[in-house]
Formats: sequence, structure tokens, C-alpha cells
Amino acid sequence: MDTTPLRNAYRALLDAAATVADSGDPSPAPPPGEWNADQILAHVALVNAATLAAVSSVTAGAKTTYDNRIALDTWTIERAIALAGGNAGLRDRISIQADALCALGGPMLSEAELDTLVPSLLLSHDTLLVDQPMPLRDLITGLAEVELPGHTKQLLSLLPATTEETGRPRSS
Repeated sequence: MDTTPLRNAYRALLDAAATVADSGDPSPAPPPGEWNADQILAHVALVNAATLAAVSSVTAGAKTTYDNRIALDTWTIERAIALAGGNAGLRDRISIQADALCALGGPMLSEAELDTLVPSLLLSHDTLLVDQPMPLRDLITGLAEVELPGHTKQLLSLLPATTEETGRPRSS
């Protein structure tokens, strides 16, 4: 499996996270009902951990499931932020997880392992997205195609509005 799209999605996410962190506002206020940068990064780190666990279980020949509800839990997100040491620690963690997923999700897995059906439960904003077995490859490609790009956009939305012409903040 070619993990180039996954690596590119992680690079874009981490670039966006660094841009937000370097914007001068240590914790830009999100729109109502949305997460701040640290919460977004903690959520991504938790999703990565669940994906790594599923990949590891499949390669070990063990039965596994994939359930993202823990990555949506407010207490768990705040705990992940604290354990990682905040924004910089979360970015480092995600970078290392990205390396691991790109290594494990690509050349290490056989086609049979990538095709292994994993009972999956995926939610987003209290909406059920998936409640059925999915091939492991779809969990990995879903990170590259949906999960990471969505959170990259979410991070970039925390930046002050800019004009397209100048790239500088709009005056009110």
C-alpha cells in the first residue's frame, strides 16, 4: 500500500498546527461548539493511537475492533493534552505516530492483512458515520482522505481572517 498520501496528509496537518501555534495567539478561540488547536491535536493523537492498535492487532493475528468514541471524549482529550505536555508535545507525538503508521500501514502489511475486516464504530459530532466491519486499509486511507484533511482545515480556521490579496489580517 502506498502511504505517500498519508504522509502528505500528516505533513499538511502538522504544518497547519505549527502555523496556528506561531500565529501569536497561543490558543486561538474556536467557533462555538468547536475545539481549540490543542483539543484538535489531542483528538488526532488519540485516533492515531487507536489506528496503530488496530494495525498492531491485525499483524499479531489477534481479533481487533476500531472505535473512535474515546477520541471524542472531553476528559480523555484534556488528559492527552496534559500527558503530551501541550501543543508542542502533541505535534511531536503526532509526527512520531505518523512515521509509525506510514511504516506499518505500508510495506509491512500484506494484502491479506490490509483486507482484514475490522468491526468499526465511527462517530463525528454525535453523528454515527460507520457501524460495520471495514477493511483495515480503509481505516488507514480514511485518515489520509478524510480525517487528517478535515482537521487541517479545522486548525487553519482558527487563524485570523486574511485577505487573499495580501495574506494579512483584515481590518475591522
